[in-house]
Amino acid sequence: MNLVSRISEHFIDSAQTKLSSTEVLAAPIADAVELMVESLMATGKILACGNGGSAADAQHFAAELVGRYERERPELAAIALTVDSSILTAVANDYSFEQVFAKQVRALGQPQDVLLAISTSGNSANVIAAIDAAHEREMRVVALTGRGGGRIAELLTDRDIHICVPAERTARIQEVHLLTLHCLCDGIDCMLLGTE
Repeated sequence: MNLVSRISEHFIDSAQTKLSSTEVLAAPIADAVELMVESLMATGKILACGNGGSAADAQHFAAELVGRYERERPELAAIALTVDSSILTAVANDYSFEQVFAKQVRALGQPQDVLLAISTSGNSANVIAAIDAAHEREMRVVALTGRGGGRIAELLTDRDIHICVPAERTARIQEVHLLTLHCLCDGIDCMLLGTE
């Protein structure tokens, strides 16, 4: 096995997936930026959720908004629903793991808020339940998926935004999700602060 060759293939495949996604994803990412800025300017907040690597992405995104992305600016309201171990374990134990995000959305969500729902497959039961809860709270949803969007694609309304990576491999989808999150952060800063 040639490890250098295998690693090189990962880099090439990742770059090709990102390049082939540009045309499909640029417009919905721009729409998501505008929706999030509209929410933040109306004293709304962004609630983010996902599982595994997508949980890390939700936390990364919230950290970039509350802290900063690349430029200094006032703090922006974002909460990762993946970080409170007491809530997660209590809800999973007393109800079901499917409800760990939905209960937080019902507790914290308001109509001017946005749910950032991340699922590489589009079929994560707890993310689907969170989307249902967001709709109950009259929130709008930005869904970050792959593999055609799965069940999440069927749940979204015309008020929501679907950013679906045109790829099948989980690693490639996650890599494009991270780039998408950075595009969202940059776009939000650009709309709020102007271009440098």
